[in-house]
Amino acid sequence: MPTRAVLTDGELIGMSGTQPESFGAVFDRHATTIHRYLSRRVGGTLADDLTAETFLTAFQNRFAYDGSRPDALPWLYGIAANLLRGHRRTEVRMYRALARTGKDPALASHDDVVAAQVTASEHVRVLAGALARLSPGERDVLTLISQAQLSYPEVAEALGIPVGTVRSRLHSARKRLRAALPHLGLSNGLDDE
Repeated sequence: MPTRAVLTDGELIGMSGTQPESFGAVFDRHATTIHRYLSRRVGGTLADDLTAETFLTAFQNRFAYDGSRPDALPWLYGIAANLLRGHRRTEVRMYRALARTGKDPALASHDDVVAAQVTASEHVRVLAGALARLSPGERDVLTLISQAQLSYPEVAEALGIPVGTVRSRLHSARKRLRAALPHLGLSNGLDDE
């Protein structure tokens, strides 16, 4: 039998039906990534709770997982995004605080905090303010693509929406960000694909 390190997420989740401890390997693979995503959205303390809740929800719903999908990360991002819906005000407060201070709350190490303080600028504050003004749907799509590096189909799967809606929300978010950032010269990275 292959070791857990070489099994796909789909295989591990399937095994967890009779061997629940197999799900631990899925957690080990993806918890840091999910926590980083959540931390950027709502801060470290709440991200700790939401990460645990994401994996608890995933474990409870593991029998509904499509085992033919080898990578569970889009599914986990979808669960995390659904949990975030209950914490929208916290997320907007995080972006507004970032807009005021320029300090990214997801940067935990001392070196990262020092680097963030050195590089914090008006660009970060303006961008964070613009992110706080996006609709929740636009912000979900934009962060899953830009921070989580998911593809359009993966975002559609994660959020349970059509790929066309992903494209539409991303286009709208980029348009709003470009409007907020032209004087900063940052609009080049916001071009539609």
